Parts: sequence; C-alpha cells; structure tokens
Amino acid sequence: MTEQTMSVTPYWELTFDADGDVDGRERDRLLAQVTQRKVHDLVVFAHGWNNERSGATRLYSRFFQPVPALAPRARLGYVGVVWPSMIFPDEPIPDFPVAVTAEVTAVARPALAKGTRQALVEVFPDRATLVEQIARLLEQHPDDGASLETFGQLVRLLVEARPQDPQDAADILAAGGPAGGPEMLSGDTAQVCRDFARALDQVASLHGTSAASGAVDFSFTPAGLWDGAHELLRQAAYYAMKRRAGTVGERGLGRVLGRLAQAAPDVRVHLVGHSFGGRLVSFALRGLPAEVRTVKSVTLLQGAFSHYAFAARLPHDTHASGALHGLQSRIDGPLVCCYSHFDSALGTMYPLASRLAGDARSAAGELGADFDIGRTLGPQWGAMGHDGVQAVDGTRAFTLAEALRAKWPASGCVNVDAAAVVRRGGPPTGAHSDIVHRELAQVVLAAGRIR
Repeated sequence: MTEQTMSVTPYWELTFDADGDVDGRERDRLLAQVTQRKVHDLVVFAHGWNNERSGATRLYSRFFQPVPALAPRARLGYVGVVWPSMIFPDEPIPDFPVAVTAEVTAVARPALAKGTRQALVEVFPDRATLVEQIARLLEQHPDDGASLETFGQLVRLLVEARPQDPQDAADILAAGGPAGGPEMLSGDTAQVCRDFARALDQVASLHGTSAASGAVDFSFTPAGLWDGAHELLRQAAYYAMKRRAGTVGERGLGRVLGRLAQAAPDVRVHLVGHSFGGRLVSFALRGLPAEVRTVKSVTLLQGAFSHYAFAARLPHDTHASGALHGLQSRIDGPLVCCYSHFDSALGTMYPLASRLAGDARSAAGELGADFDIGRTLGPQWGAMGHDGVQAVDGTRAFTLAEALRAKWPASGCVNVDAAAVVRRGGPPTGAHSDIVHRELAQVVLAAGRIR
C-alpha cells in the first residue's frame, strides 16, 4: 500500500523473511526519511496471522485511521511490519466482513480449503509435496487409525524447524513442559485429534452453533476425528508461526530498531502487535542493543503467547522464569496488554495446544467428554490476550474505560480489559481478530504519552 492510499502519512513498511532478514531498501528508506519528515513519535505495528500483504496493510490503515484526529499536534510516523505468517480461511480477518470471509472460505470440513493449501505452500515453500499429501488425507478422511498416525507424521515434517530454533525449548519450559519440539506431533495422534475435536465442540457450544463438523452431531469415531486432525494441522502451523514471530522480532525488528536509534536518536518508538505480532514486538526487545532506550511503549492486542512470558518466577515452577522475564525494563515506558475473555482462540484452543505441545503424554486420555479447558488444563497454559500479564509484581489493571482516563504509570506492566469492544466473532476464534476500534488506538496513544 502506497502512502497515497494509506489512511495516514508518513507511512513506511518493513518486510522480513522467515529468518528475520529485512528488505534492505525498505529499511534504508525508513532510516533516511524518518528524520527528513520530522517524525517525533513512530508507531510500529506488527500483524498476527495473515496471508497477504494487502491484508496486513488494510489492518494498519483501518487501525491508524483515527489517530491523527486523536493526536492532532503530534508529529507522527507509521510503520507496518510485514512478515510471513498465515491464516486459515475459516477464521475472521481483522476488520473484514464476516459474510465475505464465509463466502470465500466455504468448504466441507475437514477437507483443506484451496486458500489454506496456497497459504501453507507460501509459508513452507520447500514442502509443497507434504502439503498435498496432508490435503489428500483430509479430503479422503479414511476410517482407520493408521492413516491418522501418518497424518501426524506428515504434519510434523511440515512444521519442524531446520535447524531447531532454541526458542522452542525456552517457551515450552516456561509453560512447564519438556524441552524439544511440540509433542502433540510425536505422541498418539488419534488421542490428540480427539482432544482437539472435543475442544472444537466446546467452542461451537459456547457460540450457540452446531458441533465441530458444523452440520450434524459430532462423532468421536476415527472418521469423525478428522475434524480434530484439521485442527491439529492448524495448531501445528500456528506453533511454527509463533516460533517464527519470535525469530523475526529478535533477529529482525530488534536489530532494525537499533539501527534506527543510531540514525534518529530523538525519535520515540511505540511498538504495537496483534496476536503473534504481539510476540514479535515483545521478542524485538530481546534483540534490541543494550544501550538503546528509544522504545517508549509496547501495546499487545490479543497477544498469542504465554501470560507468564515476562514473569521472573513461574507459579508452577519457582525455579524457572518466563521466556521474556525482565525485558519490560528495556522499555522506557509501559508494557500494555489488552485482553478479552471473548477470545475463544486464546481461551480454549491456545491452552489446549500449548499443553499438547509441551506434554502430550500426560495430557493424552485425561480430557473426558465433558471437559472444560480452563478447569482441566489450569492457568499455566494461558495466553496473554485472554487474561493479561500474569505473575509480574506491580502490574496495574484497568478496565478499558479506566484506561482512557487514567494516569498511566511511567513503566512496568499494565493490563487493560478490552472486552467492552473486543467481543465480536464466532467459532473457532471468537473475538480474536476484533481489534480495529478507536478506543484501542486511544490506548496506544495514552501508553506512549502521544498527544
């Protein structure tokens, strides 16, 4: 999206590949122009799951639209981060009509939609053959356990890191599981699919719709478990995207912010991230050079990573800490977490996927037909965007209305219950993508003391 078609100006984009390498021409353009354009406050936004650049820039344009009127005297600049993530087409796109999404993505479950195939090939470009084999099994959904095990093996090959990213071990240990890759792909695939199928059924019930299959009473026979297999693929892909978000943040955006601090030391930077983009901007703090103090605020919108990420000690393991413990001190201002209990993606599917990624062997078989995710799995598997930052001393808590009139702390963590506006959406993700609101733009400005 050009500056002429973006709702705000000046606007730049930073494009990163899966390894965190930035487009050098875009980076150099930002470094050269940010001072020329007399920018004082630079808002850097990272999207979450997304298939196309146009979807990311549409989100940025819509979210930024009210900002100039809210801060008319501020000398603002805007950056949209573009990184290789993906969205499954049965999920809502931020600020995109639900009816349009449904029309585009209508496909009989558990078969893999054409758009999903294309997205998987784009984010795993060297594994197109695996994508086709996975799609074939989902389309045929054979009624035998051996095929489910084969499916699990194919999904593992699709998403495995090469070489293994050390973030995997850090994140799983922070959640209480063993080091290594996601065990949901190395345990009993049929059991994992059964667990996901039950979770889908629960989410559907919460939203007052039919069961996971969308039309008839759900069956937990091997054939019926292919809905759970479809969800296993989704969660495995998102596990890879979660890992990638950390890589892009630490090795990519963090380093660019260091270069920016050298080129324009007086520019105040404000990081904003949605979903996995929240993880990306948080890991950018880990990649920030030690002497840089130009990041003045970080705002997480429905952050899709552990709510213990910044904790010095984990409640369930006092000898361990969160993967980002203490890094909020790298911000010369507050770390703000906007969350909503209407977010089904983070309230139901995320904790189950986290548990199955961290310790599939102990999870297998313990989830009965009447299970409740929150009761069964416990708080250690929770997500930032569902209940806010946890186990960090001194964390402030506001409702959205309070946040818009509060005197903000100069530093530390702040939880903002955004359920008053982040509430629209159906299964499987609930309100996860319902983030384009004037009030949330106001939170970003208030956190950064931008007027």
